[in-house]
Amino acid sequence: MSRSPQTLLYAKTHEWADVANEGADKVATIGISAFAIEQLTDLVFMALPSIGTKVVAGKEFGEVESVKAVSPLYSPVDGEIVDVHSDLPDNLDTLKEDPYDFGWILKVKMSGDTSLNQLLAHGEYERQCGEEG
Repeated sequence: MSRSPQTLLYAKTHEWADVANEGADKVATIGISAFAIEQLTDLVFMALPSIGTKVVAGKEFGEVESVKAVSPLYSPVDGEIVDVHSDLPDNLDTLKEDPYDFGWILKVKMSGDTSLNQLLAHGEYERQCGEEG
């Protein structure tokens, strides 16, 4: 699968969501943006939740640690985690090379799509990143 950053939705906290219909369910694949990874620089640790964990848009679900800081990861959507990229914490260097395909973090079966109203389209997100520098 090849995921284009231009087609994703973004939280102001730099997580992205790729929402797809899977049968009767909407499932959001979630990761963190290339901009965020670049700002964090050398990643050394990532804590991920378990399958079955409920997440709420705007609330913390895990963290990523770099040599500079520990940064919380926030869910861009409401729902239940149905898959976790368990290989990712052992391959954090690869996250820099491919944040949108290999770098997905988890998949969430959405419990509604009202949380999508708070997310940014790619152009809006790029403007925000430009302002943050």
